[in-house]
Amino acid sequence: MSSRKKAFQPAEQSAQQRWGNPEVWDDARIQRLIWNQIPAELHPRIEAVPFFFLASSNRKGECDCSFKGGGPGLVRVLNERQLAFPDYDGNQAFMSLGNILDNPRVGMLFIDFSDGARLRVNGRAAIYDEGAALALFANARRVVLVDVEQVVPNCAAYVPALIPASPPDQAVRDE
Repeated sequence: MSSRKKAFQPAEQSAQQRWGNPEVWDDARIQRLIWNQIPAELHPRIEAVPFFFLASSNRKGECDCSFKGGGPGLVRVLNERQLAFPDYDGNQAFMSLGNILDNPRVGMLFIDFSDGARLRVNGRAAIYDEGAALALFANARRVVLVDVEQVVPNCAAYVPALIPASPPDQAVRDE
């Protein structure tokens, strides 16, 4: 079986055939751009993100994409094949957590708006509301551990350069 058949699902391969150029996905490009673990040089960058986007769906395929914020340290890379993030009480809808209980597959999108770097991490999630995982994050009532299955870096094309605003409490002090 070719690397392309392992790297892409049949529907993705069909879309590449229909609208793209599947020949660009040779073995060298796949090895360069589709990984099964998080390279060590990206661990500090991931752990410095102030937010990310989490995609999940229930077993029927009904999707949700949530913003997860909390500042630097929000995500911890436990090793090249596992990362963790806290779940803090928000609107009490538990859409992401409910989906994870029904279907553990998740997608995480990290974007650095200062340089346009993007990283997608796909894997299987599990929720812990007791035990050692809670010690990873102060005041977390739940921690989500993600076993990494696929990591895909993306180019910076079409990502706008954004300048972070001052935190609200800082803006008030500056007035």
